[in-house]
Amino acid sequence: MLKSTPFHERTSQLCEGESWQDWSGYLSANAYELDHSHEYYAVRTGCGMFDISPLYKYHVRGRDAMALLNRMSTRNVAKCRMGQIVYTAWCDDDGHIVDDGTIARLGDDFFRLTTAMSLLYWLEDVGFGMDVQIEDVSEEQGALAIQGPTSRQIVQQLTSANLDDLKYFRIIEDKVAGVPVRIARNGYTGDLGYELFMDAGDGLAVWDALMEKSDEYKLRPAGHIALDMVRIEAGLVLIDAEFMSATQAMYPIQRTTPFELGLDWVVNLKKDHFIGQRALREEVARGRAWTTVGIQVDVVALEALYGRFGMPLMLPYHSWIDAIPLYSDAGKQKQIGKATSGTWSPVMKRYVALARLKPEHAKLGSGLHIEMTIEGQRFTVPAHVVETPFFDPPRKRA
Repeated sequence: MLKSTPFHERTSQLCEGESWQDWSGYLSANAYELDHSHEYYAVRTGCGMFDISPLYKYHVRGRDAMALLNRMSTRNVAKCRMGQIVYTAWCDDDGHIVDDGTIARLGDDFFRLTTAMSLLYWLEDVGFGMDVQIEDVSEEQGALAIQGPTSRQIVQQLTSANLDDLKYFRIIEDKVAGVPVRIARNGYTGDLGYELFMDAGDGLAVWDALMEKSDEYKLRPAGHIALDMVRIEAGLVLIDAEFMSATQAMYPIQRTTPFELGLDWVVNLKKDHFIGQRALREEVARGRAWTTVGIQVDVVALEALYGRFGMPLMLPYHSWIDAIPLYSDAGKQKQIGKATSGTWSPVMKRYVALARLKPEHAKLGSGLHIEMTIEGQRFTVPAHVVETPFFDPPRKRA
């Protein structure tokens, strides 16, 4: 049976269509209204509130806490200062990505790790023999992501902390609505936003206080459909979409390295040894087999194809996650990669997708063709490689 998050007493009342999914063993709403569009627009024009409690959360303490995380992480955790958060990945011995997540430094020898997958066994294995304590606090802590242009204003109304001083990817401890909360300046939407972590029993008090301000700051609870659309706009990779964990992959072709995901910036090959370092150095020497980029679909050409059927242009109403072939030519003679997830962006008015390509076809501006199916017939539509993130407002880091 699926578990309930600390906010289920409220979310269950709001979920009009009873549309839920399994997120790490928890009931998690796909959308609260029958249509997801209000939730999407809330994130981009007001504020969206996501229940992210199903994230796995681990406290790592002790003299060797940093050594453990440095051995696991592709980044140099020693550079993570007090109150700082770093996004990172970790790999198996062959350099294939196991998962990605964030590390927050909460004390001299105290860190919090958030992950998409259950990782306790991995941490215990990596930390064997070290002076370190690992605690799974996933069920003890509730978490809300407050994301969008008005997110700072609404959270500021409920805390005495000066959020103007809280920089991007930093974290502080304070109170929100009188509840002890860790306030993190980050998110998974590519927008201005905060993540609030609190004891599970205090969750409803924080939720209710935020909802009391919802009309004033255009806040709406939002679900997975809206979240997936905005994370694609932000160019952010997703497990089981852009990559599969090396621990779950059954065949070599399903395994991916950070370099193939375009995560070069989170790999520090000059630091002391970490798991997978040798394999990643070898990959750099021989050259990566794939790379992940953003592409934009030519909607004028797509409209012309629909016109052949006497149909108006039909764009995806929400994001999709699928392996869609990409070709170098309209005749589909040479496949050069695959799109992994995509969406029509209502705010940008662009049809964008994340894609894995052969490096020689991945330069900005490079043309390609994406396979599309209309009325059971398969066609190719022109597209080209563009810069990511697709959506990157200055307010995200301001």
